Amino acid sequence: MGTDKGTGTDRGTGRAPDTGRRAAAEGRVDWRRSAAVALPALVAVGALAVVTAQGALAASFAVSGTAFQVSSSKLTSKGLASYVQTDRSADGKGHPVALLGIGQATLSDICQAAEVDTPVGKVVFKLTAGGPAGEVTASNLVIDGEDLSGDATFGTAQIGRDASTLDEVDGVKGAPGAFGLQAGNIEVAGVRSHAWSATGGNFRLKGMRLHVGLDGEKCF
Repeated sequence: MGTDKGTGTDRGTGRAPDTGRRAAAEGRVDWRRSAAVALPALVAVGALAVVTAQGALAASFAVSGTAFQVSSSKLTSKGLASYVQTDRSADGKGHPVALLGIGQATLSDICQAAEVDTPVGKVVFKLTAGGPAGEVTASNLVIDGEDLSGDATFGTAQIGRDASTLDEVDGVKGAPGAFGLQAGNIEVAGVRSHAWSATGGNFRLKGMRLHVGLDGEKCF
């Protein structure tokens, strides 16, 4: 196959010789350039997956405008970490909370209740589990609470530690310079809290019951 010197075209295809080379080049993918663009996105996705697995995304979503009750007869855990932060609802309103990260949580029972306004009146959304059915467990339980009360026993405690250096519970760290605290094994009897959010990995709710009713009974 040759080239017609008078026209500068390929005798077999009728195209200029460099046209085919340009088309082939345009059809190829520059993998080095594509990798350079894709790598940061892959790293970000990988980091998000790790944090999600650690159950530390309690503040990554907009909270509802309703705080809810959480109670338990007894809570035990291998590790506690806490610092102050602000949760935000969809309207942008801020809610100051103490983020409580609990490493391996075991609860003798659990009750969660929220009172919600509806067109038919106030409705109580209530979830219970544990008790006679068996213990409730969760890994890396994170509660964004307004308050917490109960009779507590701590292992070694560190109060006033920089929140960015907390290492007792995986993934639970605050901003540099923020006030933080952490402790080893803990046990809290008669747990009562008002919270804006709660997340956890591998929740196991034995004997779970969910009830929604007008003027229903709350946890406390």
